[in-house]
Amino acid sequence: MAGATRACALLLALALLPPSHERDAYHKSLRGSAASTRSHVTEMELEPEYWMSEAQAAINARLERVESVKKARNVIMFLGDGMSVPTLAAARTLLGQRQGKTGEETKLHFETFPTIGLVKTYCVDAQIADSACTATAYLCGVKNNYGAIGVDGTVRRGDCQAASNTATHVESIAEWALADGRDVGIVTTTRITHASPAGTFAKTANRTWENDGEVSQMGLDAKDCPDIAHQLVHHHPGNKFKVIFGGGRRAFLPNTVQDDEGSYGRRIDNRDLIQEWKNDKDSRNVSHQYLWQREQLMNLNDDLPEYMLGLFESSHMEYHLKSDPQTEPTLAELTEVAIRSLRRNEKGFFLFVEGGRIDHAHHDNLVELALDETLEMDKAVATATKMLSEDDSLIVVTADHAHVMTINGYSGRGNDILGPSRDVGRDRMPYMTLSYTNGPGFRPHVNDIRQNVTAEPNYRNLDWESHVDVPLEDETHGGDDVAVFARGPHHSMFTGLYEQSQLPHLMVYAACIGPGRHACASAAHLPSAHFFVALLALFTSILLR
Repeated sequence: MAGATRACALLLALALLPPSHERDAYHKSLRGSAASTRSHVTEMELEPEYWMSEAQAAINARLERVESVKKARNVIMFLGDGMSVPTLAAARTLLGQRQGKTGEETKLHFETFPTIGLVKTYCVDAQIADSACTATAYLCGVKNNYGAIGVDGTVRRGDCQAASNTATHVESIAEWALADGRDVGIVTTTRITHASPAGTFAKTANRTWENDGEVSQMGLDAKDCPDIAHQLVHHHPGNKFKVIFGGGRRAFLPNTVQDDEGSYGRRIDNRDLIQEWKNDKDSRNVSHQYLWQREQLMNLNDDLPEYMLGLFESSHMEYHLKSDPQTEPTLAELTEVAIRSLRRNEKGFFLFVEGGRIDHAHHDNLVELALDETLEMDKAVATATKMLSEDDSLIVVTADHAHVMTINGYSGRGNDILGPSRDVGRDRMPYMTLSYTNGPGFRPHVNDIRQNVTAEPNYRNLDWESHVDVPLEDETHGGDDVAVFARGPHHSMFTGLYEQSQLPHLMVYAACIGPGRHACASAAHLPSAHFFVALLALFTSILLR
């Protein structure tokens, strides 16, 4: 009864408040003591000269940077699945705070790249995208329907008959690279048959058809609708990929067989696709190796096999903060080995690297895991930039879609990015700086008052779900534009706001492969330096007459 009385009193007090615009409440004062906020700020930042110098240094750095106009021999695309702009801002702040700084001033490694753009992520039939239609856009250069991979917009999700028509198939940048004699690799922290990596090789009407059992469950025959794992092992272009690293052993093994770690497969056709992958390489008389744990990866010497298949988990790879470092490689380690392998081809390579579990953590409202997975991908990008020259290697970093996490409140500088805002709600209850619009983290209100999430026993554990407004089984994607960062030959082509489907066209423009206009062809039509020298000599001779 007393609780109900307090709730009524609170609601009455809120009702009697004047409108926000009358009490100037839109921009509140910072919460927390001024002293605690000021203690996080360096003395230099209080002086105008600090910011003037910072700006001039940035201008000078941009003016001094020379963009390579060579052909991009190597192209690496890093994809942060669900890596929205708020995710970037929160991740860089977390990185800085882990380093003992306030955090807001920190930059991720790829945020130092010279060119930044924005892409629009919608599907042909959906306002807010999934990872299948977006993969088709940023890898094949064509927008299509929600849930479908590697097929055009005439194929609706689940339409096996339409997808079996090869006229609906669209080629990926991986296929264009192979056609030019370059090598291809894919690396991911998800199942290797998941939507994003599948965009490099699969042609399917349904992203869930990762194994033949999934196809059969929909009353279809895998002979008519080949599952994604089968396509990777037996179809072009997947069977030509030199490096395949990720999780997802279960899609390659029969449901009667246990893998090396004791998990059963998911196939119902009794086929062992891992063995079939080995048999294919034996028949072609090429060196190869199958890997399933970190020790095997780290023990690889400089004489790498020509083909490598690494499946390090039955399903997705573990989150970095939950993984066993003795058995599970990091994304940076996988990226390093992939580059070591692929760069042996003098013509170059295309490598797709996905930090795929950013998305999964967001779906479960596990914000710390989402941010840490972002930082792990940033480490992989840093590894690539150390190994490859900016002169002939194009690196593009982007996301497929956004999420509904926001950074909110009126907290002072250096406030714990994973903690509550220093502000409180009108119900006098705290709320988190990072919160979600929807998802599984909903807490029922008690007497119309939110629960104090900071008082929960598992508060701040890795499995603690941040609070949300709308209860859903899984948090949804967001329809925001996502960022693109580019470094290397012709990086300035990636600036501006454009359709996500333009990304592979921009990459092949720089690499001079695939369809459409190429930098090499454009350069060939430009007047040469000798022409300008001859022209100058002609004008000089005329003037001297």
